[in-house]
Amino acid sequence: MNKEIRHKIVQVCDEKIAKKGGNVGLSFYAFFKNKNEDPKLLMEVATWWIKTHKLNDFEKAVKVKNMIENKM
Repeated sequence: MNKEIRHKIVQVCDEKIAKKGGNVGLSFYAFFKNKNEDPKLLMEVATWWIKTHKLNDFEKAVKVKNMIENKM
């Protein structure tokens, strides 16, 4: 994934954690606006989430953030 989406994922995770605590879960849709303006990027993130890492529909924001920061 490109640098911009990785930054966006960390930013969204940080916001969710700050608002709802370290136990908050999210899906990969949390990183996109309601209107899908970039289907290619959405599929790239979905592939990373579902196919590459076999993550559940909702995962802990802390876990996702750590994965991105460790370039998994």
